[in-house]
This record gives sequence, C-alpha cells and structure tokens, in this order.
Amino acid sequence: MSQNKWTRTTILQDIKEQNVQFIRLMFTDIMGKIKNVEIPVSQIEKALDGKMTFDGSSIDGFVRIEESDMYLVPDYDSWLVYNWKEGTGNVASLICDVETANRHPFSGDPRTNLKRVLEKMESLGFTSFNLGPEPEFYLFKNDEFGNPTMELNDQGGYFDLAPIDSAENTRRDIVLELESLGFEIEASHHECGPGQHEIDWKYSDALTACDNIQIFKLIVRSVAHRHNMHASFMPKPVYGLAGSGMHFNLSLFTEEGNAFYDPEGKDELSDIAYNFIGGLMKYAPAYTAIVNPTVNSYKRLVSGYEAPVYIAWSGQNRSPLIRIPAARGNSTRIEVRSVDPSANPYLALAALLTAGLKGIEENITPPAEVRENIYEMEQEKRMLKGIYQLPASLKEAVSELKSSPVILESLGDHIAKNFIREKTLEYECYMKNVSQWEIDRYFETY
Repeated sequence: MSQNKWTRTTILQDIKEQNVQFIRLMFTDIMGKIKNVEIPVSQIEKALDGKMTFDGSSIDGFVRIEESDMYLVPDYDSWLVYNWKEGTGNVASLICDVETANRHPFSGDPRTNLKRVLEKMESLGFTSFNLGPEPEFYLFKNDEFGNPTMELNDQGGYFDLAPIDSAENTRRDIVLELESLGFEIEASHHECGPGQHEIDWKYSDALTACDNIQIFKLIVRSVAHRHNMHASFMPKPVYGLAGSGMHFNLSLFTEEGNAFYDPEGKDELSDIAYNFIGGLMKYAPAYTAIVNPTVNSYKRLVSGYEAPVYIAWSGQNRSPLIRIPAARGNSTRIEVRSVDPSANPYLALAALLTAGLKGIEENITPPAEVRENIYEMEQEKRMLKGIYQLPASLKEAVSELKSSPVILESLGDHIAKNFIREKTLEYECYMKNVSQWEIDRYFETY
C-alpha cells in the first residue's frame, strides 16, 4: 500500500481527481474476515469525521444486541483507489478502527488490539516492529456458472513457467494491480503444488503490514475471479499436495537501528535476537491456535512437507519452526514458518510480538541451533535435544492457549474469550461431522 501521509484535504482532492463514487469502510473481525460498509461519495465527510455507525451485534464476537451501535474511525493513511469501475466512477477504501457507542476504542477490534501491543513494545524502548509476509495460495477453476470447483488450474511445480504454469497471466495481473495500489512487489512465482502460487512484497511496519495482507487477499480473489478462477487461502485444500503457509519475517528496531543485529555477536545476532527467539520458542504451543486457527491448519503441520512440526530454530535449515535468513545489518530478521494464511494477521502478529518481548523481558536463552533435518531424526534423539512438537490439532492448540496467561494477554479479555469459544465450537462441529474419507473407508466394510 502507499506510504503517503494522507490528510482529509488530500483525500477529498483525490476523490475529485479520480472520480470516486463509492468508498468501502473496511475492518476485520476476530476470525480474520474482512468486513465493510460501503458508502456513496456524498457521505465521505461524515465518514472522515468518524461518525459512520454500524450494527456491531451482527458481527460474530463483537457485542451483544443491546450494545449494537459502533463507530468506524478511518485511518487516513490507508486510503486506496482501486481499478474497479462502479457505474461511471471508481471505488476506493479506507481501513477503519472500531469504537464503542461511548467513543472508546473497542477492545474486540483486532487492529486496535495490535496497536495496544505495539504501545507496550514502545514502552520497552523499541521504536518499530516490521513484518514481511510470504503468503501462498491455490487457484482453482470456476464452473460455467462462476462457482468454484476443486479442479486445479495447472499441473505446475516450484518455479515452473508457461505453458506448464497456465496462471502466469493471472499472477501478473495480480502483481500489476497490487503495484498500482503502492505495493512494492519483490517476487512472484509458481509454488510447489499444482495451481499453487506465492507473491512477496516489501516489508513494512506492523500495522501497515497487516493492513496489506488483508488488501492482498482481496485483490488476489478479485483478480482470480475475473479470470474465472477461485483463489483459496485454505492451509491444506488438497490432500497429498503442499499446504499453503504465510511465513512471517520479523524485525525489531530501536533508534540506533535493527535490534536483532550485532556485528560482534555470535552469527552477528544480538542478545535481544536470541532472547526474542527464546520467547517465540517458549510460547509456541500457546500461540499456535492463533497463527494456525482452523481445523484444516493441522492438516498442513505434518511431516513430509516444508511446514514446521517441531519447536526449534536454525539458520539455513528449513525444517524448524524458526529460521534466521542469511541477510544481516538492517535486514537481520527472524522468520516464523508456522503461520498460515487463514490466520488473522493482526492477532497473529500481536501474539508473536508479545512472545518475543516476553523472551527479552525474561532473558530467555534459546536451546542450541539445530542444523540437521529434524524430520529424519529418531524420536529419542529429538527428546535428547529438547525438540518438542507443535500442537497436532486445533483442540490441543486451544488447550495450550487457555493455559498461557502471556498469550491470552496478547489478545485481551474480549478477543481471547470469543476466540476460544468460536474455536472450541469449530472443533466440536468437526468431530461430529462424517467425512468422505470415513464413507470411503468404512461404509462397505462394516
């Protein structure tokens, strides 16, 4: 997204210059879904004043019916004008924070919650926290009525190109549209699975980066639909194929520069970096429910693919949970590889930042780096090295979350309560469902 500092005056001027007719006031619910209230341009002054209301009781996990009136307060810097025509004009959007009826920040708003955690970070002497995400997705063909099918759009593999990668033009159109909105695209390519793709863009500050992820998903789905395809960010949409991840590349800064970099430190990493890694490892079981929030997420976190299963860290080794890419200086970063694209980015980043900061506060030293392929290790050897497994199901992950005051605090009481309730119901519903696998396996046998 554009890094311009928008003001009320420049937004109103841009509306005239670009003939904007409709504006989407967007926000994200607790489960990570983008919501919006669309207004005609005639209501823009009211919207910029933060006076647009909506029924919060209609959003899962927000408020009760007797507390339904809520306000949308736009972040001017999120102003975007899309390449979408509506009638004779264009469509634009503003990402909003949510306030209660008495004009207080709403504790159930994931974006507002991330701001709260960032304030805690600043109180510890850090100036910024950056995120570079690596989201993956699959493209499936639509049928003649425009409905999604389970037919993949190609049979390509990692880094393949046309004609094997038959969605090359679709991906290019996605990149072009993202660039028109201010994304600095660094790379796009076919991923391991047939019909699987990845597009990476330049890192930005925590709040902007999470906004970008939500806009990215919107653009990918919209462009794919124009090409008569369905883009799925489901972590494991097809059995036997690679799952889709969304690795988070994290870096922490002070006024002096990158707090993870120390030219005199071991592997040029600072004590702060090692403590941050220690915190990420200690609290990994508890934040897994947040960064892998669906039943389907745990079909991806299995051995045999590149998705992490074990709580460990390394440099070039890609089998552990945490990897330290080779770049140093201001590019020094910590890559968390378990995050998947079904995660609410605001909640995921709040939890990861809280875990890392706790590692710094508690001076947690991580265990030794693991250079071997953990997937090929015997269980006894893993135990001797203190390498433990991530939760293997949503039920197990939610149980770990419920027992961790540190990660619960990263969500705040309102979000934690509603998140746990929804995810418990989700798992219970899954357990009661009769799957096609069970029909195929047991129907004729018993």
